[in-house]
Amino acid sequence: MFEALADRLEGAWKKLRGQDKISESNVQEALREVRRALLEADVNLQVVKDFVAEVQEKALGLEVVAGVNPGQQFIKVVYDELVDVMGETNVPLAQVENRPTIVLMAGLQGTGKTTATAKLALHLRKIERSTLLVATDVYRPAAIDQLITLGKQIGVPVFEMGSKADPVEIARQGVAKAREEGIDTVIIDTAGRLQIDESMMAELARIKDTVKPDEVLLVVDAMTGQEAANLTRTFHEQIGITGAILTKMDGDTRGGAALSVRRISGQPIKFIGVGEKVEALQPFYPDRMASRILGMGDVLTLVEKAQEEVDIAEAEKLTEKILTAKFDFTDFLKQLRLMKNMGSLAGIMKLIPGMGNKISDEQLQQGEVQLKRTEAMINSMTMEERKNPDLLASSPSRRKRIAKGAGYDLNDVSKLVADFQKMRTLMQQMGQGQFPGMGGMPGMGMPGMADMFGGGAPRGGYNAPPPGWRGYQSPSGKSKKKKDKKKKGFGSL
Repeated sequence: MFEALADRLEGAWKKLRGQDKISESNVQEALREVRRALLEADVNLQVVKDFVAEVQEKALGLEVVAGVNPGQQFIKVVYDELVDVMGETNVPLAQVENRPTIVLMAGLQGTGKTTATAKLALHLRKIERSTLLVATDVYRPAAIDQLITLGKQIGVPVFEMGSKADPVEIARQGVAKAREEGIDTVIIDTAGRLQIDESMMAELARIKDTVKPDEVLLVVDAMTGQEAANLTRTFHEQIGITGAILTKMDGDTRGGAALSVRRISGQPIKFIGVGEKVEALQPFYPDRMASRILGMGDVLTLVEKAQEEVDIAEAEKLTEKILTAKFDFTDFLKQLRLMKNMGSLAGIMKLIPGMGNKISDEQLQQGEVQLKRTEAMINSMTMEERKNPDLLASSPSRRKRIAKGAGYDLNDVSKLVADFQKMRTLMQQMGQGQFPGMGGMPGMGMPGMADMFGGGAPRGGYNAPPPGWRGYQSPSGKSKKKKDKKKKGFGSL
C-alpha cells in the first residue's frame, strides 16, 4: 500500500537537499515530483491540482529553522496537506441515545460490501456494542448465506426473510426486531450492482426513507483509483452518504482513493479494510495514514494491534520468565503466533518508523520463511523438550528426530537451539541488571533473533557463550582481561 507514492515523494525531498531556504525556483522541481507522484497514485485530477497549489502557497518563502533543513520543512507542509485532504481527524461511527443506531451499507458488487458489514459488526462487538445484521441482498446468489456464515463466525445474529421477500420490508422488520430486543446497532447489508443503475438507487432510497438510518456508509474498493471519486460523488448526490469504508487497502493499490474520497464527497473515510480476515478492519486516522505515506510509520496502530492480541496477565508472566531465564520454546511459540495474529511481517514492519522503506520485499519474504521454519521445528518437539531446551543441547539424537519431523536439516535445529540458548543467557544477564554488548545481533526486536532467523553459525558448541559474553573462553583456553584505563574527566573505567 502506497509504496510507489512513498518512493516518488522521497524523490521530491531530494530536490531540496543542500538548499538554505525554500524559494519559488527550487520548490518547482519538488512540486513537479509531488504532482507526478499523486497522478501515478491515481488521485483525482482536481484533487491533485488543489493539493499542489496549497502546498506551493504554504511552502514558498518558509524561513529555515535552525537544525531543520528545507527538505524536512517541505515534508511537514506536505504532511499537513495530506492530513487536511483526508479529513484531519478520525470520525467515529454514530451512536444514538434511542437505540438502535441504524447503519445502511451501500456500494457496488465486488467491493467487499458483505464482508465489510461483518467486519464492522465484529469491530462493534469488540467495543461492547451489541449488533444485528440484516440481509436485504435478495438478488446476488448466496449473498444471504454468506452473511449468515460470517455472522456465525463472529458470533453476531443475522436477520433474514429469504430471497423472495421485499428488501424494504426485510430492512423494516429487522430494525423492529433490534428495537424489540434492545440491540445497540443494526447494520443493513444492501444489494449492489456491477455498475450504478436506477433500480439499485431507487431501492436504496426506499430503504433509507423507511428505516431512516443514522449512518449511510459507502463501501469503496481502494484499487479503483479515480473511479472511486466518481462513484462517491454519484452516491452522495443521489442517496446522501455520511462516510465511507475503503476495502482492499492491503492489496497492490496505488492509494488514490484514500486521497480522493474525502475531498470529492466532503464525507469522511471512517474505516479501512486491511486484509481478508474478518478482524482486518481499522478505524481511519488521516494523520496516521499521512505518516505511512511519507514513510514515517504508524506506532499508534501497532500498539493498538498489540493491545488487541496481548493478555496483560499473560504478558506479566512472560516478563517474569524472561528476566529469570525461564523463557522456553513454548513461550517463544506463543510469541510467534501472537505476531502472526497481528498481521504479516511486512505489515508490521511498515508501521515501525523508518522501517517501511529500509527492508526489501525479498528480506521480508525471507523473514516470513524463517518464522515458518522456526514454528515447524518447535512443533516437532515434545512438551518436555520445549520446556527444557538443555535436553536438546546435549542430545544430537533428539535434534535429529526433530529435524526429520519438521522436514529440515540437523544443522537447522542445532542452530535454533544454540541461538535460543544465547538469547536466554542475555535475558538472564539483563534481569540481573547487566547489559552486555549487543553488537552483531540486531535482529527482529529481540536480542539474538538475528541469528535465529538466518545469520551466523553456532560458536564454540551449543552451550558456549559467544565472544564478549561472561564465561567465554578464548581459543587458547585463557580468558583475556582488559587492563584498567584512566581517561581524563571520567575516572577509572
